[in-house]
Amino acid sequence: MADSRGVSLNLMSHIQKVVDVQSRVIYFLLSIIFSFAITYALYEPAMDQAQIYVLFLLFLSIGLWVTEAIPPFAVGLLVFGFLIFAMNSYYSQIDPENVRSHYVEYINSWSSSVIWLMLGGFFMAEAMSKTKLDREVFKISISRFGTSPKYVLLGIMLTTALFSMIMSNTATTAMMIASVLPFINTLDKDSPFSKAILIGIAGSASIGGMGTLIGSPPNAIAVEALNNNGIDIGFLEWMMVGFPIALILTVMFWFILSKKYLARKKSIKIELEEETVDLTSSTYKFDRIKKQVVLAVLFITLLLWLTEKLHGIPASVVSLLPIILLTMFGIINGDDVRKLPWDTLMLVAGGLALGLAIKETGLASFYVEKIQQYDLNFYVMAISFAFLTVVMSNIMSNTATATILIPISIILTFNNPVVLPLVIGLSASAALFLPISTPPNAIAYSTGKLEQKDFRSGGIALGIVGPLFITTVVILIFMVLYKVY
Repeated sequence: MADSRGVSLNLMSHIQKVVDVQSRVIYFLLSIIFSFAITYALYEPAMDQAQIYVLFLLFLSIGLWVTEAIPPFAVGLLVFGFLIFAMNSYYSQIDPENVRSHYVEYINSWSSSVIWLMLGGFFMAEAMSKTKLDREVFKISISRFGTSPKYVLLGIMLTTALFSMIMSNTATTAMMIASVLPFINTLDKDSPFSKAILIGIAGSASIGGMGTLIGSPPNAIAVEALNNNGIDIGFLEWMMVGFPIALILTVMFWFILSKKYLARKKSIKIELEEETVDLTSSTYKFDRIKKQVVLAVLFITLLLWLTEKLHGIPASVVSLLPIILLTMFGIINGDDVRKLPWDTLMLVAGGLALGLAIKETGLASFYVEKIQQYDLNFYVMAISFAFLTVVMSNIMSNTATATILIPISIILTFNNPVVLPLVIGLSASAALFLPISTPPNAIAYSTGKLEQKDFRSGGIALGIVGPLFITTVVILIFMVLYKVY
């Protein structure tokens, strides 16, 4: 009986896989058909072949990212392959002597300053996780917030948000939930406090990613798009905008959760699981040295990133510091490097190449000339893009969402291309409505202590307040400090 049940389950699993593959093939073909149809509808005789190729690629990428017919990182690689093939085919006819120069710049997206900046952040995050320095800092910070449930929750969320500024939000969520899960397991299954902690960690991990350039891929995509348009924004400039927004939205989200889940008069203490170690052992002493090295590298790297304007060393060059030192001291090895999220870099690099192609082929300027005859209200556009970003990020990758919307926003706001990319990059981290909206939500949901409906109230609240707040702050900052208007 047990054998027949096992065979039945295996058969059902096999059938499900076949159905999934068939669905992906259908979505892939529909994306191609959709792209041909839209390109044909938008075609004009004044457009050259290169612009038509890029227009088709833009809609094909959008279709594949939305349907997830192939993994998002694979779409990034497809962008490279398509651009090389299409541009080589086009320019070999009209400029055969310089054909290579017309597509090599897209390949150079892999050497973009943003890619190196993110890679340096990945190395530091992996080093903190491997040496368990992240857990030590977490335990120290939590001990400072007393025994009141709402302040303990605030401490957990602020710590999560700060970690998410230098680590991936996925890794931060996994680390934080693993640290508090032993305590959560002592509570009732439907305990409001456990729900608040899990949702708070997931939400603040996503929100905290707004704070720095390396905190979330959409931030990097926004900055690279601006850099390609002659607007120089570095690590410190981003923090001036993103850091206060991240902290304020984290506190807002904490207020929402504490009002919904936490009673006013209670006292609680989180007992975190302690490891038993021999303080006199050579292993312990060696681990302490490793942690000190990681702390030193982290401090020096952040300091150099924040003072780029003083010493003139580009942030991408500074990113080589953790890559070299952490491998030189043996903290990061080859196995650790292979585990880094290279798929994220593939997706970001592909998005950067697509944005560059839209600009360099003249497709952006082609549509700018058409838009100039319309009187588009800038503030309405900013708010609309902010909400559209949140909606799309709830149902697809926020990196893919930023990759799609940022080039379009730059075309629409040709007179001032600064604000909308920042609004989109930041708003992409405010999507928390579904368990699948972000990896942090999925990790929290996987504990089995949350239901899908538990994400709704916080997701709706942040999905409304977040875009409005982000748009207002970004516009005010650039009005007052940079005199954009």
